Amino acid sequence: MSRAEAIVERLHGLHPKLIDLSLGRLQRLLAALGHPERRLPPVVHVAGTNGKGSTCAFLRAIAEAAGQRVHVYTSPHLVRFEERFRLAGRLVEEAELAAAFEEIEAANQGQPITVFEVITAGALLLFSRVPADLLVLEVGLGGRFDATNVVDRPAACAITSISMDHMDFLGDTLAAIAGEKAGILKPGCPAVTGLQAPEAQAVLEAEAARLGAPLASRGTGWSIAETPSGLRYSDAAGVLDLPHPALPGPHQADNAGIAIAALRAWGPSWLTPAAIAAGLTTATWPARLQRLHGSLAALLPEGWELWLDGGHNAGGGQALAAHLPAWADRPRHLVVGMKQGKASADFLAPLLPLAESLWAVSEPGQHLAVPVEAIIAASGGKAHPGPHVAEALRAIATAGGPPARVLICGSLYLAGEVLKADGTLPI
Repeated sequence: MSRAEAIVERLHGLHPKLIDLSLGRLQRLLAALGHPERRLPPVVHVAGTNGKGSTCAFLRAIAEAAGQRVHVYTSPHLVRFEERFRLAGRLVEEAELAAAFEEIEAANQGQPITVFEVITAGALLLFSRVPADLLVLEVGLGGRFDATNVVDRPAACAITSISMDHMDFLGDTLAAIAGEKAGILKPGCPAVTGLQAPEAQAVLEAEAARLGAPLASRGTGWSIAETPSGLRYSDAAGVLDLPHPALPGPHQADNAGIAIAALRAWGPSWLTPAAIAAGLTTATWPARLQRLHGSLAALLPEGWELWLDGGHNAGGGQALAAHLPAWADRPRHLVVGMKQGKASADFLAPLLPLAESLWAVSEPGQHLAVPVEAIIAASGGKAHPGPHVAEALRAIATAGGPPARVLICGSLYLAGEVLKADGTLPI
């Protein structure tokens, strides 16, 4: 455990709940720190259920292609705690993060505070002290009462695809969840949304109208479509013919479009078609249809491919199912591990018809892992017990057959354990 993580662990006991959506505790702490949230570069605030991280990756890549210095705050981390904090283009150093947390601990004076509020306060403190041109700020959970929502006036807000997830905190209907996501919208601040179910879109439009927030939604305010050479993006400012994005999967067109629409709604002088095109082709985001080449991949026969994705809810399963037909030239095997509280059956349902075999796993270090038996039950008995990733890969390889693709998926926490085992570190 790093020094920074040890401080966070020590502060863990200051509040009885790991998650307690509220802004009052953090606002009090930020006031004691001199309001770092008021001394930030322009902010693009990103909420949604699926695609937030990829959208943030596109935002960062486009801005950096234009020569801009970009802060990024995302969660959770996969392997190293420092992955959550990118300061003007670099990952935070452990010593400076620990120093920020020590300052926060002193300012908090032992008062109730959740872990994510502490982490967010640390991010805002660091972002306020390191010069940058843009802060890409990803919502942790929901939006309305998420700790990141202490930013009063972002340059733009973006809401990615909304689906059923975290129902115990956000509500059990798409409309209720959309209402929480819409909580990041601010009066007069431009906002964009990607593809949404009609009931979610109606809520977003109503809240934007109530606040007087100019809203550009996919299909009305902007559009994006695949072409033989890449993507064609269009909005009121014109048409852009763009290359294929570096992040694979048809769902990434929506995420790329959201990033472009948000930046064009804000309208910084540095945003050019060349920067947008370069950003699409250089964006990276670990555990999003990422091909692995390390120790785990070596367990498969020569010519086989091993892939990793962190999708973990119904929307994530649908996004993967939309991509798998592009892999129909080879057998497709799935290795699935889920987190407790996730609807395993809903995630698996669109994937089951597309896989030659399905293997249920639960890694020893995987946070809140669902038991293998529960995943097998959610698959209707179709899944085989791994019970661990390496054993599942060996079993798939032993069965033989033509060169195949193996996809490990179901949880970002599983993805972190897989990256460690493969020897692949996010950068």
